[in-house]
Amino acid sequence: MSLFKKMRNTIKLLKSVDMDQLAKINEKIDLADAMKTLGSLDDRQLAGLMKMLKTKRKKGQHDLPPIDGDFYKLDLKLTDEQRAIQLKVRNFMEDEIKPLVNEYWKKDQFPFEVIEKFKKLNIVGVPYSGYGCPDLPFLMEGIIAQEIARVDVSISTFFGVHSGLAMGSIYLCGSEEQKQEWLPKMQKMETIGAFGLTEPNVGSGVAGGLETTCSFDGEHWILNGQKKWIGNATFADVTVIWARDIESNRVKGFLVKKDNPGFKTEKIRDKMALRIVQNAIITLKDCKIPEKDRLQNANSFKDTANVLRMTRAGVAWQAVGCARGAYESALKYTKKREQFGRPIASFQLIQNHLVEMLSNLTSMQTLCFRLSEMQDQGLLTDEHASLAKVYSSMRMRDVVSRAREVLGGNGILLEYDVARFVADAEAIYSYEGTKEINSLIVGRAITGYSAFVS
Repeated sequence: MSLFKKMRNTIKLLKSVDMDQLAKINEKIDLADAMKTLGSLDDRQLAGLMKMLKTKRKKGQHDLPPIDGDFYKLDLKLTDEQRAIQLKVRNFMEDEIKPLVNEYWKKDQFPFEVIEKFKKLNIVGVPYSGYGCPDLPFLMEGIIAQEIARVDVSISTFFGVHSGLAMGSIYLCGSEEQKQEWLPKMQKMETIGAFGLTEPNVGSGVAGGLETTCSFDGEHWILNGQKKWIGNATFADVTVIWARDIESNRVKGFLVKKDNPGFKTEKIRDKMALRIVQNAIITLKDCKIPEKDRLQNANSFKDTANVLRMTRAGVAWQAVGCARGAYESALKYTKKREQFGRPIASFQLIQNHLVEMLSNLTSMQTLCFRLSEMQDQGLLTDEHASLAKVYSSMRMRDVVSRAREVLGGNGILLEYDVARFVADAEAIYSYEGTKEINSLIVGRAITGYSAFVS
């Protein structure tokens, strides 16, 4: 552009600008900084900004508060570093995961391309020390679980199985050699893990006797049996298999590679929940495992229970994330959806539902926040984790139900996300201990009597 043309355009621009209005704006913001920021926007961002600025308010409309499920501002209790990680995960889930989850949920498939993207976050194995792990408080593991589940529970489950159950088994029960071999690769997500405990005939009763057996022939451990509902198992590089030693009747853990002879997986289809998670039935038939791949510090079910205690808090946080995602989706919808010429968010009955949802969500958040604090202080017990799982999963169910209700007929459509939260909540309600089993764990702690069937 010639100098003359530039001058002419500048004069034309100055004539069109209200200098008094410009001076008032300059009192409120740094115009030079604003111009620099505007200049860095691409065409799509500029178009979006102009659309927002030009949108006229409807009669009686006013500034609406932001949609934020953290009503008691628990994020203020995080350090700057922790808050930065939380926001990094939130932005990643919003930008990279949210646009694709509904499509993969419908197809009953896993978006393998997200694994490469997850690697860059460096959030795997958050509470573990060494082996390339971040060594952050358990609280951050909970916050991360919430942020992932807030967008999609399936992706949160995939992450929790790998980072929590599989890595946690090796971290707590493996020898130093096994930790060095597996954990660095798993932390970088170069190797993906699964966790095989539940069986076709043994769910809640795993402590009483696994049907999957192991026996030592002097050179190898021979595994026989089946596992069911094993997340990630169809593609995991290594699966932690728990089996009962025929000779000692004790539970032992094994690291089974996906190409190990005698190890077979079959995808479970036609699920109504967690459709992105690739659950499988695992069949072990004379599966030979060398002694070096037996978890050296797993010698009874108590060692298995230590892993479950550590990860059960994360499942409670998943329930928080699922409830938060449903609540925020519903609140957003009610502000846009109009009936009788008004946003339905202005109706008394809708506001009552929203407040009930927020009450449940806030109580869940504060409970889980304290639970993670206790975990970081070394005070966590089975009953603490179980109470959080029981309460959070029940309240989550109520939240997603109300979210579906305020959306009316649209509540059953995937495009509004709430339907997916409603379905996925049912899986959270059942796994990592049912309501009944976790209730009995807490009941035993507070009464001194065990009501479990002996």
